[in-house]
Amino acid sequence: MAVLNLRPLAGGRILRGSQPFGLDAAATSGFLAAHGIQTIVDLRSELERSLVPWLVGDVGTASGSIESPDVAGPDDGGRLAAVVPPDVELINNPLDPNTVAGSLQAVETAEDLGELYLGWVRLRPEWVADALRPVARGKRTLVHCSLGKDRTGVVSAIGLLATGGTEDQVVEDYTATTANLPTVLEVMAETWRLSVPSTPASYFSPDLMILQSPEAAMRHFLAGFTHEFGDVRGFLQHAGLTADEVQALRNGH
Repeated sequence: MAVLNLRPLAGGRILRGSQPFGLDAAATSGFLAAHGIQTIVDLRSELERSLVPWLVGDVGTASGSIESPDVAGPDDGGRLAAVVPPDVELINNPLDPNTVAGSLQAVETAEDLGELYLGWVRLRPEWVADALRPVARGKRTLVHCSLGKDRTGVVSAIGLLATGGTEDQVVEDYTATTANLPTVLEVMAETWRLSVPSTPASYFSPDLMILQSPEAAMRHFLAGFTHEFGDVRGFLQHAGLTADEVQALRNGH
């Protein structure tokens, strides 16, 4: 299969997308090389990563250190590092939406969804900074979660603003996911059915607001973000980026 819901932002410095559905080691290597990806920022929880792992040899933490991979793919024979380009860094920077800032089940309106996003950046501002740091350091970076919609949408929104994008561009990018959701949800449902057979089919119903990407959700998030944090530069410096890193995001180097 592939990384779905994939598209470039900020002149191609950022790629956003879903998790790597069905990619074996060779396909992973080909995908990374074809897109010139130098860093992967994986926003998923440990459980999510275990269900659909990246088949790579080295895993970087959010602090930039290197450790052995915590999940290996089937039949890798210990040779994954030889398949994946050695200069691609994988950074696990998880946010588990089930344990941070509110219940997913409580999301009934677009405004609820936008408020959920605000809760993430209120409680975990460093999570956003860690996701964007490789971009500030000049690395062509893939940022993804599971669907490539919510956690990815929040990081992408702040990343777009930090690189000079407008709020309208942020909204346009966020709502572009809507056309991709039927395919992504179908593949995600099949993935969970195979891995966790007890998962109800209703878990991936497109009627659920938590599985939609309406304009009103992102508008609510952006209005709340501006009200609470002011400009994006100040937020990112408070979150842990240096002034030079914030400026590099803006300048493109």
